[in-house]
Amino acid sequence: MENIIASILLHFLSIRLPWPAASDYNGDKLFEIPFLTGSKQMAFHRFLPLVALLLSTILASNIIAAENDWVELHKPATYKNLPYRLMSPIDLDAQQKYPVIVSLHGAGGKGNDNRKQLKDWNKQLADKQLRKDYPCYVLAPQSKGLWNETQLQQIKDIIKDLPAVDMNRIYILGHSMGGHGTFIMIQIDPSYFAAAAPSAGTGLKRTEDFIDAKVIKDIPIWTFHGDKDGVCPYGKVAELFAEMKELGGNMKLTTWKGENHGVSGKFIPGAENGSTQSSSDRCDQESDFMKWLFKQVKSK
Repeated sequence: MENIIASILLHFLSIRLPWPAASDYNGDKLFEIPFLTGSKQMAFHRFLPLVALLLSTILASNIIAAENDWVELHKPATYKNLPYRLMSPIDLDAQQKYPVIVSLHGAGGKGNDNRKQLKDWNKQLADKQLRKDYPCYVLAPQSKGLWNETQLQQIKDIIKDLPAVDMNRIYILGHSMGGHGTFIMIQIDPSYFAAAAPSAGTGLKRTEDFIDAKVIKDIPIWTFHGDKDGVCPYGKVAELFAEMKELGGNMKLTTWKGENHGVSGKFIPGAENGSTQSSSDRCDQESDFMKWLFKQVKSK
């Protein structure tokens, strides 16, 4: 449709109109279109608002399309009633082996429309340069409720059938309910994931303790949390981190100073108000998140 509109506009705008002298001004007859005569004569300046409207419509639709280009990189599919989106590596080479990033959405992504689960970190991961620097699959399933063992098995089945996967570099991350799900899944099968990055994932105020630090202490974990989080209290992640320190676990904690719950767009690019602690000298001290993530390889 926009191509048709653009063609019509180009036709009208290509008409050569004589530029009138100042003395030619005569009210509504300024800039008359020469091929219209008599009662059909139309003043050009009356046509301008329509031109502006159509041009703005085309411009707006192009902007929206450009903003959604990253979404289209994530191809929709369904496996056993589990909707998911999959972004494949740029220039996939079947002779190579690629990591997989499992992306778990929060409560705002719940449903079955196979779109709402794509969040700000998915947009960041879809950046062209980042995809070239860190080629991988990004798997973003969509849940109707809290993440569980059934969905983990479905995720494993999907990954198993992907070509050229490095099974020693399966990563998992998510924010809020997705961070909660990250902690859930690495406890269900601690041997499956090479690293985990839960953001604000230690539960709501009313959530009972659900994380057994002893089960996950050997998994490289980098967790993120705002110290003013009013949804998932910071105290819970602080307690977990203290326990991981006692166990000599492999966890890093980045605290976003002065931040509430909406910090999901920070862990990939980082931010100046973040300060990071390590639970032991086992932790990789790499400060860049993507570099850290891609360095993690599951012990064979």
